Amino acid sequence: MKHRAPIAILSTVLLAGQALAQEPLRIGVIAALTGPFANTGKPFEDGIKTYMLQYGDQVAGRKIEIIYRDDGGTNVDQSKRAAQELITRDHVSFLIGFSLTPSAMAVAPIATQAKMPMIVMNAVTNGITAKSPYMLRTSMTMHQMTGPFGAWTAKNKIGKVYTLVSDYSTGLDAEARFTKEFSAGGGKVVGSARAPLANPDYSPFVQRIKDEKPDALFFFAPGVEDGIGLLKAFSDKGLDKAGIKFLGVGDMTSETPTLEALGDRALGAVTVLNYAPSLDNDANKAFLKSYAQAVPGRPPATFVTVAAYDTMGMIYETVRKLGGAVNGDKAMQVLAGMKRDSPRGPISIDPATRDIVQNMYIREVKKVNGKLVNEPIAVLRDVSPN
Repeated sequence: MKHRAPIAILSTVLLAGQALAQEPLRIGVIAALTGPFANTGKPFEDGIKTYMLQYGDQVAGRKIEIIYRDDGGTNVDQSKRAAQELITRDHVSFLIGFSLTPSAMAVAPIATQAKMPMIVMNAVTNGITAKSPYMLRTSMTMHQMTGPFGAWTAKNKIGKVYTLVSDYSTGLDAEARFTKEFSAGGGKVVGSARAPLANPDYSPFVQRIKDEKPDALFFFAPGVEDGIGLLKAFSDKGLDKAGIKFLGVGDMTSETPTLEALGDRALGAVTVLNYAPSLDNDANKAFLKSYAQAVPGRPPATFVTVAAYDTMGMIYETVRKLGGAVNGDKAMQVLAGMKRDSPRGPISIDPATRDIVQNMYIREVKKVNGKLVNEPIAVLRDVSPN
């Protein structure tokens, strides 16, 4: 019997390995799939489908299963309940998604307790990765956009800016960082205003801005409808004809629905974002080809789609490096410091903050081959998240 013991132990180990290889690796997605914030949740689905079409549904002998849970974007109790169910009942190995900051913040302590890697694919509030050592972000931070944009503005012959932002914490944060870097570069803020979050009428604000005669308006609001409303008023009041530039964060001129709704009124608008569909690199070309095949008929890919696509790439690489045997601590060791070629350009995870380092693109709305596009006019390379 003593001679058979090592064989028995080896057989047990081999059987355990085979069982692990056969057991699917499940990924839980918590996102706004319905309601007013579904414009983030649906692109998550698109990016995941695109990656899996391109690279398959197995890695390191594990079949990948995606389980979706809808939290509407703002229902933090639903976010927490979804996380708990995905961990305890569905036995997921990763939690991903998180359309808005409150959802990510609500799930952070649950991820910490369960030692569950959670990857934020949209929420942009600065510092949220500090809420759990198991949280990582593949989207961006507000500072990553607006600070470098302020510095770029000051360097590009725009001396006077008027700021208009939505009256809530993220809007004020966006304005403060833009203003800080713009002023440090020699620019002058000649006026500022706050718009209400609910159904703002931008016409009075735009008229006041026109009377101040700045070189440009810097604008931030949380929704694409705000971008449409502001840019309509901007054009209708003749600010563009008066030589005033429009400056904003990227989703203010989204390909769909903003550019479709505005037409030529959006021409000349300048925004900052970590992605543009027109980026000329091999990874983006391959991504867009797979995207068209994976989700035919869907609107053009967005920065949110790309964040989900990159998240899947990071998960696949992590599972591969761990030989299919995933646990939270080992997964975070692999993820922290990871570097990849993305459709948006080179990306890496800062091991200290678990936030993303990436390029930012200054884009201008132009007409190319008869179609309105966000054309990159400058690249701000390897921008840190803070």
